[in-house]
Amino acid sequence: MGAVVRWWTRFSSLLILTGVTLGVAWVVRETNGAGIRELYRVVTLPIYGGVNNTDQLIQARTWELEQRLAEVQSQNDQLRQLLNIPQVKQNKAVVARVIGRSADHWWQQVLLNQGSREGLAQGAVVLASGGVVGRITSITPNTSRILLLTDPSSRVGVVVGRTRQMGILRGQLGNKAVLEFFDKDPKVQPQDAVLTSELSSLFPAGLPVGVIESVDLSDPTRPHAIVQLAAPVDRLEWVQVMVNGQSSQTTLTPSP
Repeated sequence: MGAVVRWWTRFSSLLILTGVTLGVAWVVRETNGAGIRELYRVVTLPIYGGVNNTDQLIQARTWELEQRLAEVQSQNDQLRQLLNIPQVKQNKAVVARVIGRSADHWWQQVLLNQGSREGLAQGAVVLASGGVVGRITSITPNTSRILLLTDPSSRVGVVVGRTRQMGILRGQLGNKAVLEFFDKDPKVQPQDAVLTSELSSLFPAGLPVGVIESVDLSDPTRPHAIVQLAAPVDRLEWVQVMVNGQSSQTTLTPSP
């Protein structure tokens, strides 16, 4: 009995270590090392966890800055296009930002962040990249409210550039407006440019309005065309307000 005890005392540690080694080897073989990897992750988490969190924060911050840069570049492009409008170059104009637009009146009016303190007045003509978008109908020292061409109450005297046929442009709550001709046989066609008319009492002549998309002469008493507006009225962000020229009409009732 004493010999067995002495043998166990001498070799027990070796036997236990061998058993543990064999057990670990079996677990690794059966789980493809998943247990070891999980153990490694738990042990090293205090060391590398902070690094991973820092990387995620850096990536999130980089994405945010990229989005801001894209927004600044977009605004810069819009402003550059506004400054290249020939009619604006010939008159003093004030750059304004759209700060208010009701979903219920999306196609009718917008609110600008400039007002009488910048020299703006009721009736001032408003343009965006592409052409006319409307005119000021009410004003405060710091804001202006714009009646858009797309408002159904809007009426603008216009002329077809190629044929000089005149008519009235009427808004219809969308990026397209209706051009009603005075002549029963206007002889116009799609892609003809439409400009503000010299007979308009509200807008200077020659401002770009849009392009004829289709013509309907089926009713001789009401020949008309659909005009695709040149300016992106549905997504206005920046505009130019003309200060010189015909820009101070005080009568706000729409008329050609």
